[in-house]
Amino acid sequence: MSATSLAAPDGRVVDYLRLSVTDRCNERCLYCMPEGYKGWQSREDTLTDDEIVRLVQVAAGLGFRKYRITGGEPLLRRNIVDLTRRIWDVPGVEMLGMSTNGVMLEKLAGPLRQAGLCGVNVSLDALNPEIYHRVTGGDLSRVLAGIDAALAAGFERIKLNCVLMRGVNEQEIWPLVEYAAARDCPMRFIELMPLTRRDVLDESNFFPIAEMLEILRAQDEVIPVEKDKEKIGNGPARYYRLKKTGALVGVIGALTETCFCDRCNKMRVTADGKLRPCLGDALEFDLMPALRGGNDADVTNVFLAALAKKPLAHGFKDVYQPARPMTAIGG
Repeated sequence: MSATSLAAPDGRVVDYLRLSVTDRCNERCLYCMPEGYKGWQSREDTLTDDEIVRLVQVAAGLGFRKYRITGGEPLLRRNIVDLTRRIWDVPGVEMLGMSTNGVMLEKLAGPLRQAGLCGVNVSLDALNPEIYHRVTGGDLSRVLAGIDAALAAGFERIKLNCVLMRGVNEQEIWPLVEYAAARDCPMRFIELMPLTRRDVLDESNFFPIAEMLEILRAQDEVIPVEKDKEKIGNGPARYYRLKKTGALVGVIGALTETCFCDRCNKMRVTADGKLRPCLGDALEFDLMPALRGGNDADVTNVFLAALAKKPLAHGFKDVYQPARPMTAIGG
């Protein structure tokens, strides 16, 4: 298999790898971490910096070109700036992003940009401090300071992410769009997924993308855009431009969009070394034995075995039962 033809059994090109570097987090988001979660990985169970760099080297040789550092909260990992630099220096890495809650970004945005990080996705579920605290348990002011620091650092792209929750933050949708537009950042809205709890799919909790778009249409004209032309991103999100405000809005509708999985080009590595072909399928492949006792060919074989089992579609609607919370899978 050549370095440019890595594909799932149905022909989808798979060239995007998300790397969780910790399952620890300094917030407690309702949709990500169960109350009382204490499953923090011990040091010996977590991939080392050298192991992460080695698996990126193997993945790049297979054709993975786009990478995202995730958590938990990746900025909690010691030496995260140095690890970022080492990943960026691997030949074949063309894009390196990070997903963060932004709490520690104020001090680290500049060093991360200098280390090669291309962009950041920052979770921003509300602009009302009380609602934000209800969702995350955190301090909104620190996140906003982190976003300002990221803007000053000159990242190629800063995206803001909001998870939609009925009865919690639907009134925040338009303020978030205006906030993002004023900073020329795409604002992305994400449907709840039953990664931590299945009751998020109840009508009392679940807020679909279609309903969110109707809120936007009440304020502005919503025009679909071709993300390849605007060089917006690497995942399955769809994007719209709002005519009057100029806002760029992305939607990630894993539960209600019928063609969502057709656009999936990614796999995930958890902080404890499990390779996951699909976020919405509990199937995992253990990279640890190959990384700690094998050679690069053994690591390659794990990747190829996982790729061969990449499902046609996630199982969120019907059969998925949460086995690990989102914080332990990787955002």
